[in-house]
Amino acid sequence: MNTWNISLQDSNSPSYEMMIFFHDFTMMNVIFILLMIAYMIYSLTMNTLTNRFLLQNHLMEIIWTISPMFILLFIAIPSLKTLYLSDEMPPVTLTIKTIGHQWYWSYEYSDNENLSFDSFMVPPNSMNKNNFRLLDVDNRCVIPYNTPTRILTTSMDVIHSWAIPSLGVKMDSVPGRLNQYYLTLNRPGLFIGQCSEICGMNHSFMPIVLESTNLKNFKNLTFPHTTPLASHPTHLSE
Repeated sequence: MNTWNISLQDSNSPSYEMMIFFHDFTMMNVIFILLMIAYMIYSLTMNTLTNRFLLQNHLMEIIWTISPMFILLFIAIPSLKTLYLSDEMPPVTLTIKTIGHQWYWSYEYSDNENLSFDSFMVPPNSMNKNNFRLLDVDNRCVIPYNTPTRILTTSMDVIHSWAIPSLGVKMDSVPGRLNQYYLTLNRPGLFIGQCSEICGMNHSFMPIVLESTNLKNFKNLTFPHTTPLASHPTHLSE
């Protein structure tokens, strides 16, 4: 758990777990290089003797030219693996389409043609004690965890960005274009994000709230066309 809020958010998807691993792996290499170069600079500046074999050493020049190539290759392999697995689209059981508007989101469950709703931020003067200020919405998007899900996103006006940091998701919502992302949640809970593309005056007031529940509760949910999704109680039990 990130107690001091100085690191990345806790992961809730396999893809974000790989991203966190790659971040830690790269930082380990960067810190090692920084310490090594700092030691070399310190040793050379504090040395009162000037050695011509050190200043004109061709073998040393070859080493510090070739070494970065191997370091970059060492970093590139997990980077390409993470990038490939993030773009992979295996068979899914659920498809949800997110549409960005100025300044709210709308959701369509593509497996049910009649199921769609808008998701607006809860105004501060209408909040309950259990709401998150400027981060909660009236209608949450609900999906089951441990279920392969495809997220499609587009926009009706300007470019938006559907992003949830704890899931490792950040997709541009571009008018006239569909972007997709494969998503599998590890556990139930509420996961909050925001539009990450400056889209106008109220860009800061179109949050994203994704609710993860078990498959049994998800199947028992009813979605009347005229009733907002938020009118149903939240289902966060295992």
